[in-house]
Amino acid sequence: MPHNNQYLVDVIGFNPTERAMLTSIFALAARRDPGFVQYDPVSALTPDLYLVDRDDQAAFGEFRVLNRRDTLPSVMVASPGHDGGEDVVERPLQWARLLQAMEDAVADLDETAPALLEAHAPEPAASTWSRRSGAGPLRTNPPGHDMHRSDIKRALGDAVLVVDDNATVRAFMQAKLAPFRFEVDFAENGEEAVGLTSTREYACVFLDVVMPGIDGYQVCKLIKGNKQAIKKTAVVMLTSRSSPFDKLRGSLAGCDEYLTKPLDEDRLLEVIAKFLPSSRKHHSKHR
Repeated sequence: MPHNNQYLVDVIGFNPTERAMLTSIFALAARRDPGFVQYDPVSALTPDLYLVDRDDQAAFGEFRVLNRRDTLPSVMVASPGHDGGEDVVERPLQWARLLQAMEDAVADLDETAPALLEAHAPEPAASTWSRRSGAGPLRTNPPGHDMHRSDIKRALGDAVLVVDDNATVRAFMQAKLAPFRFEVDFAENGEEAVGLTSTREYACVFLDVVMPGIDGYQVCKLIKGNKQAIKKTAVVMLTSRSSPFDKLRGSLAGCDEYLTKPLDEDRLLEVIAKFLPSSRKHHSKHR
């Protein structure tokens, strides 16, 4: 098993849109146990797993050359109806399915697997993309940037607040957040949520609209009224109200995203990745 349960994934191929999505997927995948980190070809390390665009013949050809030298587990991504013979993850890319495929691919690796990570594991957000198939670096941080273990521990300790009076929704959110090692707090009404946000800093607040007492729109305004929260806390509305008027009310209240129930898991994971502190810093630099 690689050091610190982190596997290095060498991504071969994929178009720019998919690479952008994979950037977010790896931001979450690094937080899992086992975790998956984008392989940096500049480093002295070697990858543990190949993620290959099976539809790109040049990328697949390069994979075959590499795999003759280093036989490693692989995950193939292809369009529906692909007849290449091997098992594939079908397009379009779906977060949960891809994460599960990577976990399945390394499940049989023993503890003597190559490419152990060194004591200072690279920060997931600082990793660069493989230069294969013309893919240049997508990160602003320099290659080879390392992160101390204590810094990683703090980064993985991001706190999230789920505010919903429905126990089923709270249980669903707990199940979806648990694999990514967030510290998750729960509130059943707006007053409790306001009290929690005044005493603790949250990376993200998932907020129901219709609750006993003050509603989600009012709670969002109170949270965003805190100048520090505007920069550090994202508010994501979770509601069954999907009309344009309701979404406008959410926007006017200051929410960062508006998700409707029943929640789409891929969309939820996309939003979680977007509002990780490291991702928020990255996006703010490019505004």
